[in-house]
Amino acid sequence: MTDTLVIDRTGNPAPLGLMGFGMTTVLLNLHNAGFFPLDSMILAMGIFYGGLAQVIAGVMEWKKGNTFAATAFTSYGMFWLSLVALVVLPKAGLSIAGPGKEFAMPAYLVMWGVFTAVLFIGTLRLSRALQVVFGSLTLLFALLALGDASGNETITRIAGWVGLFCGASAIYTGLAQVLNEVYCKTLWPLGSMAKK
Repeated sequence: MTDTLVIDRTGNPAPLGLMGFGMTTVLLNLHNAGFFPLDSMILAMGIFYGGLAQVIAGVMEWKKGNTFAATAFTSYGMFWLSLVALVVLPKAGLSIAGPGKEFAMPAYLVMWGVFTAVLFIGTLRLSRALQVVFGSLTLLFALLALGDASGNETITRIAGWVGLFCGASAIYTGLAQVLNEVYCKTLWPLGSMAKK
């Protein structure tokens, strides 16, 4: 029996996932920072670019054998889809008003914050750019949960600014990967970590 060598010539799906996450995060956090109301533009981005594009990127990363990126992109794609559902379903009369519902959104945000904090630990072996994305996202979820639980609009506005930074860092990381690959050299540094 002979071994078969398979050469992977598929493109890098990470920039798609990072751009879907980053651009949608910036737009939502322009709302959180108080610049405009939550509208169909944000919801549409949440469904298609933040949601579906990230799920596609996650499946592509799975095919490449990248467990971290497959888990992150697929999960955050589903985060965006579920967030849109949480906004839209009550407006369609499909919500259940039960006891403790005021803690439902903070609990949702806390769970995503815990998940993100664990993924942040994984970025300590990947790159400084991803550490910035996941570190600021962990802080963002914590602030959003606190703002939602307390009803303190100032905390939510601060979260919005953290979210703008987080989204911008994801956009930078995605575009850096594209440009560095196209030019076959480091134009925009990512701060790659040495593998041990």
